[in-house]
Amino acid sequence: MNSTWTVEFDAAAHRDLRALDPTIQRRLVQFLRTRVAGLDSPRALGKPLKGEKTGLWRYRVGTYRIICLLENDRHVVVVVAIGHRREVYR
Repeated sequence: MNSTWTVEFDAAAHRDLRALDPTIQRRLVQFLRTRVAGLDSPRALGKPLKGEKTGLWRYRVGTYRIICLLENDRHVVVVVAIGHRREVYR
């Protein structure tokens, strides 16, 4: 059984990504493709969020954060938000 994970973007995260500088966009997408996609456990790289965001995970790429929902049954990392660390948690 193949247990590697894939990455999907929801509509809001796609808008967040498109709003960023193209250089930052490439860096974030490359991180997701090379570091997260294909992992046996995406939890190894991320950190769980707490409080009202419990259930979500974050990945740190420089000063940017990628907020995700991990769907265990489908082995999919769903990106729900992307942004600078001072803005993404609002």
